[in-house]
Amino acid sequence: MAPPTTAMLPGATAAAGQVPGTSPAIPGMLPNMFPLTSGQFGALPVMPIQAMTQQATRHARRVYVGGLPATSNEQKDSPVVLDCATWPANTIPILQSVATFFSHVMSAIGGNTAGPGDAVVNVYINYEKKFAFVEMRSVEEASNAMALDGIIFEGAPCKVRRPSDYNPSLAATLGPSQPNPNLNLAAVGLSPGSAGGLEGPDRIFVGGLPYYFTEAQIRELLESFGALRGFDLVKDRETGNSKGYAFCVYQDVSVTDIACAALNGIKMGDKTLTVRRANQGTTQPKPEQESVLLHAQQQIALQRFMLQPGALATKVLCLTQVVEVDELSNDEDYQDILEDMRTECGKFGPLVNVVIPRPSPDGEHAPGVGKVFLEYGDVESASKARQSLNGRKFGGNQVVAVFYPENKFYEGDYDG
Repeated sequence: MAPPTTAMLPGATAAAGQVPGTSPAIPGMLPNMFPLTSGQFGALPVMPIQAMTQQATRHARRVYVGGLPATSNEQKDSPVVLDCATWPANTIPILQSVATFFSHVMSAIGGNTAGPGDAVVNVYINYEKKFAFVEMRSVEEASNAMALDGIIFEGAPCKVRRPSDYNPSLAATLGPSQPNPNLNLAAVGLSPGSAGGLEGPDRIFVGGLPYYFTEAQIRELLESFGALRGFDLVKDRETGNSKGYAFCVYQDVSVTDIACAALNGIKMGDKTLTVRRANQGTTQPKPEQESVLLHAQQQIALQRFMLQPGALATKVLCLTQVVEVDELSNDEDYQDILEDMRTECGKFGPLVNVVIPRPSPDGEHAPGVGKVFLEYGDVESASKARQSLNGRKFGGNQVVAVFYPENKFYEGDYDG
């Protein structure tokens, strides 16, 4: 159960006119929050002015942490807000473990910039929805925490994002809005260029991506303009398939508008890309950038050719949006799907093999789940199949059929 909001620190006494077990109201503090007191966390006494300053910067000092592991029933009666400086001995274990975990991780990556001590000062947890708001001591430490997206906490990968009340324009006046590029992310099993650092005015929205584009292909396309600081291909939570849009940030933010101008509106397969700053407000490239833009457009033309379905015909086809993942777990359903595929897809020529990857029983990632691979005896038959199957409606979905590298197929590499 959550500790009562009237809990007091040992030795504390109630002042005149104050309800025992509560703290005097401080402007800018929520009534159920415990204010920092003199000597705790090695901080100076929190005066009203200081409290108001903390409240004004709070939106930039908090991070949202989603995907927390499930907790026991008695721990999810209601959301909990607790000040780390006033934890009672009987506080909820996961509440303390979240704060302790992120404090240790911040220290391990070199993300603490506000002096000695723990970076985390407050934690709010919603047990039912499995998310938390973790409040840091400083704006800079919160920005460094953004690099922790994907960190594994008690076996669960966590999403680290800015909260909905985050104001990028205001935050830019309070401190760094991006993680320090010199953070030692390898110390906690992360690598630069993941989804971390995807905030701020230079974040790019990339929409209209064909669903069959892999993460590696999209990265290769975007990196025609330079190295990425962050990249996030948005996927369906149930199937793991691409939703057709992504976000990215370049290490060199000066190429942001160049990339947007070169990529926006170009055809990719059966789609047209929409590429712009995520925070809107388009900016045209400067005249001195035109030569860079021309070179980038030439690179894009080459990439577009390489990614175009049908550009390099092979004997193997990869179909997506033809099977539901939950249908593949049942043996009878799976055999029916296999037989249907052999019958229908064998009409276009000699069908040598049909491979439909199945989900792993233990829930681990299984390469190629949701795809169907068709190996034909010759390229001509595979081409006929692709021409007939691509774009066909199946179960309300539009089938996507693309040629698949034969060497990857023969090696059992179905993640391409």
